[in-house]
Amino acid sequence: MDGPTDGVRGAAVTAEGLGLKGPRGWAFRGIDIDAESGSLIALEGPSGSGRTCLLLALTGRMRATEGRASVGRLRLPKQLAGVRRISGLGPVPGVTDLDPALTVAEHLRERALLERRFSGSLRGLLRPRTERVNEAKLRIDTALIAAGLDMEKLPKGRRTSVRDLERLEALRLSIALALIGRPRVLGVDDTDLKLSDAERAEAWALLKSLADGGTTVVAVCSEAPDGAVVVRTGNATTGATDTTDTTTDSTTDSMTDEKETADALAEAGRA
Repeated sequence: MDGPTDGVRGAAVTAEGLGLKGPRGWAFRGIDIDAESGSLIALEGPSGSGRTCLLLALTGRMRATEGRASVGRLRLPKQLAGVRRISGLGPVPGVTDLDPALTVAEHLRERALLERRFSGSLRGLLRPRTERVNEAKLRIDTALIAAGLDMEKLPKGRRTSVRDLERLEALRLSIALALIGRPRVLGVDDTDLKLSDAERAEAWALLKSLADGGTTVVAVCSEAPDGAVVVRTGNATTGATDTTDTTTDSTTDSMTDEKETADALAEAGRA
């Protein structure tokens, strides 16, 4: 059966010897990728192994310092701005955090307005207000369907605050916000963090459905699902956390990832 994102043209993602080094050492190094358009790419590794930095590099938000990569016909690290234009970010701690005080509807409305203002053409901005409103509603409705977020089932419907969302609902909202921009590549951080086994299965099913619909999905995780293009971080050349350490709890994982992202953006990144 056709999915809600059918018609989206994703972008192939390749990399050869990709690495990023800051004053504190290598965030990641020696990354090779060969993924077709519409792939589900899982960046698998322990917290602190450079997963988030790699995600940001592949979506044009961070400049690699070694190797080369391509997203569609765009080359990295030379064409960062072009890659940013065709990619969207779902949840990335410290980069695309949701405002806990805003409602779901307010987040969606704000993102649609920003998308029209900064990504639309001048001709589009001059269209009659009714057409602009209808276009924004279509984008929002399409994104919600693709992300599997039914606002009527939320505690307070459209007026539900982000602080009242469950983890999986917040993940779906962040993805919906990114999909409003109709990206060819979607980046998702902490895909399997703080989710039950059942919720984790739902999250991966969602991302697979988006990939099946044509969008290339790049997702950070601790354990990749079957069928994904797996890219592992944390090898010996990076000096990253040993993958055999399984004692770290999910709270510490989240804090480590947020620090990793903040440090990399400050030292070597381009947001």
